[in-house]
Amino acid sequence: MLVDSHCHLDFPDFASELPEVLARARAAGVGHFLTIGTGLKRFPGVRAVAESSPDIHCSVGVHPHEAGDELLDGPEVLLKEAEHEKVVAFGETGLDYYYNKSPREAQIANFRAHIAAARQAGLPLIVHTRDADDDTIAVLTEEQERGRFTGLIHCFTGTPRLAGAALELGLYISVSGIATFKKSDALRATLKDVPLDRLLVETDAPYLAPQPTRGKRNEPAFVVHTAAMLAELKGIRADELAETTTANFFRLFAKAKR
Repeated sequence: MLVDSHCHLDFPDFASELPEVLARARAAGVGHFLTIGTGLKRFPGVRAVAESSPDIHCSVGVHPHEAGDELLDGPEVLLKEAEHEKVVAFGETGLDYYYNKSPREAQIANFRAHIAAARQAGLPLIVHTRDADDDTIAVLTEEQERGRFTGLIHCFTGTPRLAGAALELGLYISVSGIATFKKSDALRATLKDVPLDRLLVETDAPYLAPQPTRGKRNEPAFVVHTAAMLAELKGIRADELAETTTANFFRLFAKAKR
């Protein structure tokens, strides 16, 4: 069984055919889904998708793009939403200095609020980071010194330095379809050195469809292609990769039920 550890099943892209999308994924061997919160205004829809099936859980959070419009004054609202049995993580949160759709100060403030929630609730943190390695490492390191928390770098596309820092802090690395692209040799070289017991796979659907489906709308069934690439990169069988990454998922997201 594979797990799609990061997808956006509440997005309009899937509204007209979500049952069919999920059926295709299950037929492909995907047995669990984590649908991700990107804003508090949208969260009821995220939670509703998770409530629709036993094999779907969700996270609650404010994407860095939304930090300017949904600036948090602390972790309390996140902690309240996480009382729901289907909420197993906080995020996605973090820093995106590529698009800069929200002020950096707001992004950092929200990032810290999510970390505080993760620390207090004992639930993992889902980190989005793009063109912000230095500040991401600095915030994570500072906050770990204040108290431990768990989590992952989602859709990892960063440098060996970011991977090393994340691993040293106890975080996991999640691999998306970007790692299958022809021009992703440097990324694959970095991922090759990440220990198997710290890897997860994801789609980030409806975005970033992997080879050989690149250019199409991504969907959870396509995580099998990313997993196949990762198994080849690691020199192991596809079923071993699936077993390991699934075990990693349920170890990290311990509140999620199989």
